[in-house]
Amino acid sequence: MSDTLSEQEQEALVEELEHRRHLRGTVALVTSAIAITFSAFQMWLAARGFIFEVTLPAIGQISLGALQLLQVNAVHVTFALLLSFFMFPTTTGRGFLSRRLGRIVPAVRERFGDYSPLTRGTETLRRGVRWAMVDSDRNRVTPVDFLMIGVALLSVWYMLTDFDEIRRMRALGLGFGRTISEVYPFLSPVFDFLSAVGIPLNEVSYAFILGALGVLLVLDATRRALGLYLMVIVASFIVYARWGYLIPIDAPIVGVLSIPPLDWSSIVQNLWYNTENGVFGIPVTVSVRFIFIFILFGAFLEMSGAGQWFIELAYAATGRRKGGPAKASILASGFMGTISGSSIANTVTTGAFTIPLMKRSGYRSEFAGAVEASASSGGQILPPVMGAAAFLIVEYTLTPFRDVIMAAAIPAIVFFFGVWVMVHLEASKENIGGLADSEIVSVRPHLLRGWFYLVPLVLLLYYLIIERLSIERAAWYTLIAIGALIAFVTAYNRRSRVPLIGAIVGVSAIQFASFASAGVGIVSLLTGGGGTGMTPIAALNAVAGQLGWLTLAVSLLTLLLRPHADAPLLDFDGQVDSAVVKGAKMLRRPKLADNRGFQYGGFVFTSMDSGARTATAVVIAVAAAGIIPGVISVSGLGPNLTQLIREVSGGSIVVLLVLTAISSIILGMGMPTTVTYIILVSMLGDAIAGFGIPILSAHLFILYFGVIADITPPVAVAAYAASGIAKSDQFQTGVEAFSLSLNKAIVPFAFVLTPGILLLRGVGTGQEVHVIGLNDVTNLGYFVPDVLIPVAGVFVGVVALGATVIGYLYADVSRGDRAWFALAALLLMAPLLLFNTVTGLLGLVGLPTFEPGSFDLVLRAIGAVAFGVLALKNRRRADRQAAEERSRTEVA
Repeated sequence: MSDTLSEQEQEALVEELEHRRHLRGTVALVTSAIAITFSAFQMWLAARGFIFEVTLPAIGQISLGALQLLQVNAVHVTFALLLSFFMFPTTTGRGFLSRRLGRIVPAVRERFGDYSPLTRGTETLRRGVRWAMVDSDRNRVTPVDFLMIGVALLSVWYMLTDFDEIRRMRALGLGFGRTISEVYPFLSPVFDFLSAVGIPLNEVSYAFILGALGVLLVLDATRRALGLYLMVIVASFIVYARWGYLIPIDAPIVGVLSIPPLDWSSIVQNLWYNTENGVFGIPVTVSVRFIFIFILFGAFLEMSGAGQWFIELAYAATGRRKGGPAKASILASGFMGTISGSSIANTVTTGAFTIPLMKRSGYRSEFAGAVEASASSGGQILPPVMGAAAFLIVEYTLTPFRDVIMAAAIPAIVFFFGVWVMVHLEASKENIGGLADSEIVSVRPHLLRGWFYLVPLVLLLYYLIIERLSIERAAWYTLIAIGALIAFVTAYNRRSRVPLIGAIVGVSAIQFASFASAGVGIVSLLTGGGGTGMTPIAALNAVAGQLGWLTLAVSLLTLLLRPHADAPLLDFDGQVDSAVVKGAKMLRRPKLADNRGFQYGGFVFTSMDSGARTATAVVIAVAAAGIIPGVISVSGLGPNLTQLIREVSGGSIVVLLVLTAISSIILGMGMPTTVTYIILVSMLGDAIAGFGIPILSAHLFILYFGVIADITPPVAVAAYAASGIAKSDQFQTGVEAFSLSLNKAIVPFAFVLTPGILLLRGVGTGQEVHVIGLNDVTNLGYFVPDVLIPVAGVFVGVVALGATVIGYLYADVSRGDRAWFALAALLLMAPLLLFNTVTGLLGLVGLPTFEPGSFDLVLRAIGAVAFGVLALKNRRRADRQAAEERSRTEVA
């Protein structure tokens, strides 16, 4: 299809939206090498932990040492800093400050003439500045970038080699560290001179200077990768930590923000040499343990070709239905949400295929873009992977990930169902049909061809929910499963399938016999190991645990023996194919591009490269955002801030929730959801939980509204990405995307006030709240009114909301009826929101208020009756219109 974006156009669009460089040549290779090393480092941590040692057959144990948490976090962030300085330009010369500085030379020339020494000097200075830091075409790494890369490496090297000194300073203060002259004696004359002229750098510790520079590097990487907006917010908190004591403690309202005086040494120590708060605090720890490995899992799945397969599966399932392309877009975006939590990446990847088809089938450009943006933004709330913020919820709330994804399941399904309803109503209203059979693959052959793409997702759910493994172990085992499956598929064909499967079964049998007889694998047994044998069940479990590695080994051996055999099931992502061709050309052996083993290696390295690049912005985001809770902690601001928020909200949970929702949307405009979540949880989380709301509900509430920011004008990044593909008006696309996602704004209020929608039972926080189990389900007196009816209410409510937004249900809905549909939707979905608002207003005017009691069920019943009456009214109107149309046709 000529109107579908190519792989190169998709990549260019993402680079433009994310302001990334498009590097070529040696620098591109170096960047890829760093990214692959980053992924390899994280894969080691997921597999083996912080101890870097390996046992080799016939050689023994090789130990490289062990790292502490602070060191691991520092290496993690340093990798992200290096990639940031390579991937994102210092400046393109088109920013606010650059444009104004660019006026200096013309002004000097006009004032002093072309041949003035001053004019020539300013022109020379401008050329030097441009050479040093301006990358107008986003295609070269500047000297300033290399300088920052050097400082970042110097800082992490200090962390790795002088940790004993850091440990001592964490107890005594940075002032007890060595000075620069003591670390580098040859620089003593330089610092003696600086001290003589009034710059006493030799009086501060080397650790302080590196820490201060490190924080500045994180701020600059934040500006590059995430924008000036976030950098200013984070920097303002640092400024507040230093000078917040100047706020008068007796000042009205803001007096609670006054803090004790802090010197720069204490601030830098807490922000740079601390694993509880600051740059290397809890958010980065979560990134090290959970976020990166899941991003890598998504990258492997995407590069294997799963993304295109899921898109085609969605079209096979729904393409023939009324409005099929839009419905397929919703399913495809949901599938892609299990691969990537990035709204922009999801929008571009699936939208490049779905938006042109939606437009061709009859949807307006703005509506087509809005559907894709809305559905793609839902990837961050869709289990089992969700977005990076979901793993932060695990750490901040101390809730098992299994419970988080179970709690988030129903609201996510409600969201996608709501968008589905709206596109169906729009298709009915505009009489938009489905696609022709020639444009859709058949479901059964498609499943038979790519069934293995579903295996990693099923395994992930099995490990998390059934086996209840830790997040990192589940992700690691699933990653091994992907690698083994794709190796198997690469080696599989009609001729090799019998020997390939037979070899896997045979090796597994040998391994089983070795475990059963000697308690070790066959390799260890042959190299002199062994001991007491295992029971058959234990031996079988041991072999099952190694099945991925055995499959990988046999498949790779098959690829070595048959490198040019057919691979009928193989369909790597276009990025892998491109990387394989480039690699073969670089090695001056173009025929390698047809070598299946070389293709598999290209798949692995491309996945590792892509995963690290995707993770870079997330790591920088959590490192920068960690500064904010760090400042709140070190300054002792937390309790005062909670008290201020409660006073501003007037003690009303509805007012507090509305303020939180508005803050999330405003703060999240143009900023990653992860950062929005960290900031607002640090500032508002305790205040919301203080009203007796389950802490998981409060955190999911903040997450949902942070996601909504991606599609909320005027900075609706996902909607703008979709508009670029749809060639539609950006602002209008954002407005329609927000309208389609309106249920995502109501459902959080519903599940905060009615925890049963999240499958949570209990009131308050801590151990009293739990995800419901079988005993809760069989307790009908609880389950029906507290879970079943509210869940049914939100599903019916989104249908009423669809009629409100689209203005159609069987027939066109009048403006008056749309208002009634909106009221019915609110009563069905979040009746307590309306009830608490009304009782709050009654309390303000001095009238008596009421406890909710059974009002929840009564209001839902009223909403259900109202919806039924309105739907019946519109159905009868549609029948009358159809009868009149038939009469006119018969007369004609």
